Amino acid sequence: MRKPLVAGNWKMNGTSASNQKLLENMLASAADFSGIDVAIFPPAVYLYQVKEALTGSGIKWGTQNVSSYLEGPYTGEISASMLPDFNAQYTLIGHSERRCLYDELDIDQLVLDKLVAEKYQRAAASGLTPIICIGETPQEHDQGKTEEVVLRLLDTLIAHQGAKALSRTVLAYEPVWAIGTGKSASPEWAQNVHQFMRERVAKDDPETAANLRILYGGSVKGNNAASLFSKSDIDGGLVGGASLIADEFIKICQAAAQQI
Repeated sequence: MRKPLVAGNWKMNGTSASNQKLLENMLASAADFSGIDVAIFPPAVYLYQVKEALTGSGIKWGTQNVSSYLEGPYTGEISASMLPDFNAQYTLIGHSERRCLYDELDIDQLVLDKLVAEKYQRAAASGLTPIICIGETPQEHDQGKTEEVVLRLLDTLIAHQGAKALSRTVLAYEPVWAIGTGKSASPEWAQNVHQFMRERVAKDDPETAANLRILYGGSVKGNNAASLFSKSDIDGGLVGGASLIADEFIKICQAAAQQI
């Protein structure tokens, strides 16, 4: 059985004071979801604070992005080789909000997929577990291109490193039309896409596909988490806004724990 994972992406939010209160509330309820994996993704400037608060708790942490380069003149970037200093175990790669920054430069999506693959290779080589995000925009969704978008990135990842290498990763289906909008894909829709993703990997490596964790991300909340996580190919959630509210995030973690 795949162990559920709930990942809380704080995005560009928080202060030292608000972070501390949020972390303390999470730790107070950690026993309620001790059977699952939980990871927090704070802004990079708060990595040390999160490390100090969570060390020894069982809750892990990581970064919201990582560079495809190991070192060099790349102002503002974060190297995978720096993250062991913070005991980080995870990194998000290819989040739609990162892609939007590059969309403004009119960069071809296939080029962005290749960049995601390069970051994934760098992160995995440094001992991190990449959570690779994939999902369609509102326009692509309306045009019925969900599977096309998903397939494009999966094919790129497999061509870059082979399907077996995906055993060191987590995938996250995050429909862009459901991020920060209050809309959420129905459990049935999300399940169908997750199943499609798993079946694509299985064409090259059935064992890796069977063990690969695939998260759902897109307005996951305490009141819809259980129905999403109950689906056979949904192994947890990539949570945005709700991860900033202790009670909501705890409910989501508890919902995941109920699937064990």
